[in-house]
Amino acid sequence: MPKIDAPTVAEHHRRRRRALLDAAESLLAESGVEAVTIGAVGAQAGLARSSVYQYFDSAPALIAALVEDLMPRSLARLDADTAAAADPMGRVDAFVRTALSTTTDTTHRALSALADADLPAECTARLAELHLGQQAPLRAALADLGAPDPGLTADLVMGLIEGATRAVVHGAGLDEVTARTLALVHGGLRATGPGPGSAAGSRPPH
Repeated sequence: MPKIDAPTVAEHHRRRRRALLDAAESLLAESGVEAVTIGAVGAQAGLARSSVYQYFDSAPALIAALVEDLMPRSLARLDADTAAAADPMGRVDAFVRTALSTTTDTTHRALSALADADLPAECTARLAELHLGQQAPLRAALADLGAPDPGLTADLVMGLIEGATRAVVHGAGLDEVTARTLALVHGGLRATGPGPGSAAGSRPPH
């Protein structure tokens, strides 16, 4: 019988599954989706290939589980930081700052590798669904700010964030990139103005 290194069998399995997901995240962030194989993940986690198969029957199944693990973690941080802001413009700023602050961490690099990977159709669809949910705090803040067509505006702001992320990855300073991105967001929101029926005083600051 395999050694149980936890107070209960359920906790033992939880820890092992967590170790495998962490190993897969690290491999994905460092070397891309092709590196996420059953054997490589097992070796990274210190487990035999046969042990990995107790939790995931294939590399695609492991990657699908990783998507479900990474995205909610990313969303939780965006939600918390955005909700802590005092007003709609502050929430937009908090979303941008948080999104950019994670540019070089392992989770963001792993998600970026997934975005560029040739994944099974169902995994790609689920990733797109979760990514849309990730933008929810930004869309809500833009709606409360009175931005016209908050969905489209959120897409455009995300385009700026993606460009800013690439700049940081390629060596630009995070503080400078964040300041310039926020300036562009503020300028764009001032130019478009509040949408019909927006609350007085909801315009972004000059």
